[in-house]
Amino acid sequence: MIRSITSEQTYPLRHQVLWPDKPLEFVKVPKDEFGFHFGYFVAGEPVCVISLFINEHKVARFRKFATHPDFQRKGIGSQLLQHVFEKAIQSKAVQIWCDARLDAKLFYERFGMKQEGERFYKGEIPYVKMIRVF
Repeated sequence: MIRSITSEQTYPLRHQVLWPDKPLEFVKVPKDEFGFHFGYFVAGEPVCVISLFINEHKVARFRKFATHPDFQRKGIGSQLLQHVFEKAIQSKAVQIWCDARLDAKLFYERFGMKQEGERFYKGEIPYVKMIRVF
């Protein structure tokens, strides 16, 4: 079940999945409080979270997309990402983008996203910018 949640409710899963070796503060993003945050819940617990930000130019960006390892490859992340795309479209966004870990590039391509620019690194992890125009 997908629900709107607060940014604070995303932090434990963001931390556990994305950056477990960093302090909790590392998973917070500037202006988190102004985003739309969603969680996919199983038995009352969030097992997947994502945050959506839409700027004044109607450009949407999702960040901190994290799925608990026990729930990966079950379609939950796909459902949540589709929900975020629908929210962006409802909000009249003209495009959506993310900084994607390179190993997730094929996943995002299944949603019509395309790589823009070159590979870059956050720490030792390779990333690419993925974008989709609506």
